[in-house]
Amino acid sequence: MTKKQKAYARAGVDVELGNRLKREIQSFVKKTHRAAAGQVLGKIGGFGGLFRANSPGMREPVLVASIDGVGTKLKIAFTMNKHDTVGADLVNHCVNDIAVLGARPLFFLDYIGCDKLEPRVFQQLLRGLSRACRSAGCALLGGETAQMPGMYRKGEYDLVGCIVGVVDRAKIIDGSKIQPGDVVLGLASNGLHTNGYSLARKILFEKMRLEPSSPLPGSTITVGKELLRVHKNYQPLLTKIPTGVIKGLAHITGGGLIDNLPRILPQNCDTVIETKSWRVPRIFQILQQNVDVDAAEMYQVFNMGIGMVVIVARQDAQRAKSILRAKEIGRIERGSGKTVLKL
Repeated sequence: MTKKQKAYARAGVDVELGNRLKREIQSFVKKTHRAAAGQVLGKIGGFGGLFRANSPGMREPVLVASIDGVGTKLKIAFTMNKHDTVGADLVNHCVNDIAVLGARPLFFLDYIGCDKLEPRVFQQLLRGLSRACRSAGCALLGGETAQMPGMYRKGEYDLVGCIVGVVDRAKIIDGSKIQPGDVVLGLASNGLHTNGYSLARKILFEKMRLEPSSPLPGSTITVGKELLRVHKNYQPLLTKIPTGVIKGLAHITGGGLIDNLPRILPQNCDTVIETKSWRVPRIFQILQQNVDVDAAEMYQVFNMGIGMVVIVARQDAQRAKSILRAKEIGRIERGSGKTVLKL
């Protein structure tokens, strides 16, 4: 006689499946704890994650926290039925968001909300989260998985992450020392990263009528593969710059160069960006050619090939460029705290 399905499972929430999957992913999670040996306390699956604060060499350690999601890039993952890359996107995005303050990551928490838990999808997400956390030297401390029938479309989910890092108070990078004459360096992005997907999907799939399996015009890579390129983690590269050299950092996400640079500028300074100083990647050229928007708006919606901006003094620019493999893309001038694009 077959076992009668529980009422909650009939309603769409399989608690036993959730418990089984959580047990199975413990090996993924434990691998991320190696970099934080002795700092992760307690067992996996508790009501809260325990992390022993230990910051040797820091006189006044300050915790830095950030939370974010992947946005409508998830729609590409749903269509492609490929879910490991968005997990890595989420971790790398969050690591970059605290790296701009000079912080190194300590631990990460994830939230997955879905209509119904699909074992293969869940395992791919955790594999991506785990791999990126290991690469970042960050412990995947815990998370929450919520099955909510009727809240999401079939086969879809939401993905959110929270990161906590640490920086010595004396070494916080806050932009306060930026002054006219400083140099603006740009670190190359790896495509769209995690912003601008609502407009990109409209252009590529609705206007151009491409499919995720279609080749990107003028390229051998498919549209889907291009759009699922993993968001770069810049933090390990930034740590190679000697302390005190970097005056300001901006992670170029939603809002692009136009809205993200003013977040770190003193009120009496402008950032002047020479947009011809780097080659805009083909994906952005295609998007711009197929949409009726002002050129400046492209630099507000998309990163346009620059994923991280580094501001240094003129005398430090050449050394920083060499270490970071960066391009000089602009300068700091006297102004009122805004981004000026030279198109």
